[in-house]
Amino acid sequence: MALFLIAQIAGRTVAIESGQVESVVDIGVIVPVPRSERHVRGLAALRSRVVTVIDTRAALGLEPGPQDAMRAVITIVDGHHYAVLVDALDDVAPFELMPLSTGLVLDKGWRLIGRGLVERDGEPILAIALDSLIPGAGAIAA
Repeated sequence: MALFLIAQIAGRTVAIESGQVESVVDIGVIVPVPRSERHVRGLAALRSRVVTVIDTRAALGLEPGPQDAMRAVITIVDGHHYAVLVDALDDVAPFELMPLSTGLVLDKGWRLIGRGLVERDGEPILAIALDSLIPGAGAIAA
């Protein structure tokens, strides 16, 4: 069993394996980056370092999230810190990761970040890979 962070992204409950999570934060001021990809919301200062803020909804090929979204999961990809915006955080609990069923159809960018399923109280939850949301690291074509 592995430990997972349960979060909400675009109205969907997802599970993020704890090894992908450095911390969970509320982001302050986000400074837009000119000419950046649509899913790069901008840059933010976080504990004496600059992080790239990823608009998760836009990275999934959905409409960008609300501008006031500030809750984020910090992850490190190729030595760089990223703040991946989430709608809400729910719980941290151990789960058994199960493979995605061959009959399961995921829409838009969900199929590119889906890595398996966990089951909580009889309900399946999509386990996702945060690095698939990061530009240059197998990012989703928005």
